[in-house]
Amino acid sequence: MIKPDLSVNIAGVQLKNPVMTASGTFGSGREYGEYLDLNQLGAVVTKGVANIPWKGNDGVRVAEVYGGVLNSVGLQNPGIDEFIKKDIPFLRQYDTKIIVNIAGRTLEDYCQVVEALSHEDIDMLELNISCPNVKEGGVAFGTNPQMVHQVTSEVKRRAKQPLIVKLSPNVTDIVEIAKAAEAAGADALSLINTLLGMAIDIRKRKPILGNVVGGLSGPAIKPVALRMVYQVARSVKVPIIGMGGIMSGEDAVEFLLAGATGVAVGTANFVNPAATTSVIKGIEDYLIDQKESSVNNLIGKLK
Repeated sequence: MIKPDLSVNIAGVQLKNPVMTASGTFGSGREYGEYLDLNQLGAVVTKGVANIPWKGNDGVRVAEVYGGVLNSVGLQNPGIDEFIKKDIPFLRQYDTKIIVNIAGRTLEDYCQVVEALSHEDIDMLELNISCPNVKEGGVAFGTNPQMVHQVTSEVKRRAKQPLIVKLSPNVTDIVEIAKAAEAAGADALSLINTLLGMAIDIRKRKPILGNVVGGLSGPAIKPVALRMVYQVARSVKVPIIGMGGIMSGEDAVEFLLAGATGVAVGTANFVNPAATTSVIKGIEDYLIDQKESSVNNLIGKLK
């Protein structure tokens, strides 16, 4: 049988398959190089990069919980200058697309990163609007539609590459947030980021994480992620990258049927460093089993 076509197009960027890494779970790929061939991936989405180095949060940063992981790393990163010098050249050795996740504590922070990347050899930007806005009392940029519109439009105005906006699930109405990002010029949306959660050490009677609360990821959040992708896909015209608890090719197919054009694998990388390639193989096996010639035949085809 002829192998099915796995290629997808997201905002004018052609990916060899819809599978990419989720920001914050893959670094820039160096740690995973001995476990899988990065050339096989549709894209590598880097860990969040800020305008200056961030040291991250103090205390315990990661806690394993039922059905997933809580993390409160705090977007530790070496800053954009170091990233440009070391990580882009490393990733350019491979035949995969480079999507840079950008972080910031102020609107100016985001804009500085985007401007620094304007002439770099990367394929797309992913705007992390789950960052706390220090000028607004620490409220995440992505929880207020007006703020989402403002930061997206300002970043888009400076961006030379297609802009993906990564949505936070910690909102009352995900569709309202998605529409605000689309109206402000987002070329694509990715969702969901982590859900807020916490864990308690009952012996010490204290929170386990140093920051008390953290982001919950893994299989536990998949039903919420699927629901949000489905809702957003029916409400916007831009392509969607779905994520949240994808552990297998079958999980990925669910997101595609719900309306996602691409999928990102995150927590599964900690369990199986080659999880992304297993997901690619799983999607291909499903297409063969269903006698489908292209992965595009699945997108949004929920009956």
